[in-house]
Amino acid sequence: MATAISAKDVMALRAATGLGMMDCKEALNATNGDMEAAEEYLRKKLKGKMETRTDRAAGEGRIAVTVSDKGAAIAEMRAETDFTAKNESFLKAVNDIASLALDQPAGEVAPTEEMTKKLDNVRITTGENASLARIEKLDGGADFRFGTYLHHDGKTGVIVQAKGPVDEDILKKIAMHVAAAVPRPQGVTADDIPQSIKDREKKFAIEQAVESGKPQEIAEKIVEGKMRKLFEELALTEQPLVMEPDKRVKELLPKGASLVAFRRWTLGETS
Repeated sequence: MATAISAKDVMALRAATGLGMMDCKEALNATNGDMEAAEEYLRKKLKGKMETRTDRAAGEGRIAVTVSDKGAAIAEMRAETDFTAKNESFLKAVNDIASLALDQPAGEVAPTEEMTKKLDNVRITTGENASLARIEKLDGGADFRFGTYLHHDGKTGVIVQAKGPVDEDILKKIAMHVAAAVPRPQGVTADDIPQSIKDREKKFAIEQAVESGKPQEIAEKIVEGKMRKLFEELALTEQPLVMEPDKRVKELLPKGASLVAFRRWTLGETS
């Protein structure tokens, strides 16, 4: 004998899922009133409907950053509209996903089943093509310290990783610098700047020196000077601090402390 489905049950399921009354009633009828099974029924049924919408551009979204004794994680989740991206359930989902990433190995994180379920719930309740663009974890441990910054619009997030005796306030200031600095830092030190950038800029500097008609010895010094200036512009530790331009980033670090890595993610970028 089928279980009678009360209006109270339907309302409870609606409150839990954010879905329409008819969908909730159908799910409860199909699962003989089992609330948990009804939620799973809706998730599976409506996920299929969402799959037909994956051609719709997901150009909005939010970045989330989080830190624990396990490390630091950053996640990007996208939606079709900023209205959805500002929704409390969307914000909770992306923050939850970043927190779940802390349990994964360091590096690029593939979405787990639990993360995917949270994403599916957003897609079901909003009817939008939400997607997980990227997730990454930086290793934690007693030796590491982290500073984070999330811009007020949630579309730019930064993590700074350091070793040694450095206060969180200092690392937060450096994270804020990373978010605002122009040009953007491309590495912690000059050695960390991608070789492709070094090669491109050196080639350009040599071409300029040759075109100037300077003697080789002078031309080489010109190239050295240009490369030194490039490193100052692109190496985080060498950059003038945005908030205190008369001070370089490295001057904020106390003796025995060093920057290890940083991540600066802006919504919609591919790297």
